[in-house]
Amino acid sequence: MSWYFAVIQMKYGLVMEGGAMRGMFTAGVTDVFMENGIKFDGAVGVSAGAAFGCNYKSEQPGRVIRYNTRFCRDSRFCSLRTLLRTGDIFGAEFCYHEIPEKLDVFDFRTFAESPMEFYVVCTDAETGKPIYHKCVKADYNELEWIRASASMPIVSRVVEVGGKKLLDGGISDSIPLKFMEKSGYDRNVTILTQPRNFVKPPSNMANKMKPLFRRYPEIVHAMNRRHKMYNAELKYIRRAEQEGRTFVIAPPEKLPVGHIEHNPDVLREVYRIGRNTANKHIEEVKKFINKA
Repeated sequence: MSWYFAVIQMKYGLVMEGGAMRGMFTAGVTDVFMENGIKFDGAVGVSAGAAFGCNYKSEQPGRVIRYNTRFCRDSRFCSLRTLLRTGDIFGAEFCYHEIPEKLDVFDFRTFAESPMEFYVVCTDAETGKPIYHKCVKADYNELEWIRASASMPIVSRVVEVGGKKLLDGGISDSIPLKFMEKSGYDRNVTILTQPRNFVKPPSNMANKMKPLFRRYPEIVHAMNRRHKMYNAELKYIRRAEQEGRTFVIAPPEKLPVGHIEHNPDVLREVYRIGRNTANKHIEEVKKFINKA
């Protein structure tokens, strides 16, 4: 009798937290990864982690810092004027369609042909629960999923796509390591955009949101408990790191940038911090994913 044994191949994943312009730190980290030939079987991005992280699958290091510094002072990109005119502080059509399709072209073909799975996290505005969407082609529809993942409440409209009404994924699942593990990824590199010692405090934002979100009370509830969700996820990540299931890369200190930034020098500095942090740990990351 012959016996056949299947070899179970370990799957490696990348988890990218959001944080609006703190995501320039993530861009610096992922550019160093790409420049060093580090490949993952899958990745998940939340908010800015989705908007910037998709360039990993399209294999375009340098693109995030390039278009952000080029357009950060353009009112079409991000401005109060755009918010008042469209309901989105980050111009939906300009940021998610005109830039990738015309002004700093996104490599749609490479994205579609890459074997790396790429997921984005959104929050269902009607239930307050996370939705995980696998992006395959990065066509117009999937770019809308990425936009939804990064649509911060109050300064963004609810995005309707895939039969759902969606907002920022960070509301319901800010650091989706558990999702990647449940999806079969055995070892994951987790990129945070807050320092390791960060503890998220309660916010009164939800109370301010109530008049604006009468139709979506579950979003208000999710925002009220967001700090508890976030801190619980950090606790889970620390345990996973101790057990060798994740490798964490985090800023050495609070990043000198807010949710919105119009100064390209500030963006370059945050990006530089990301690059420096990645270079400091690059050999450890290679060993963690058996690429050394």
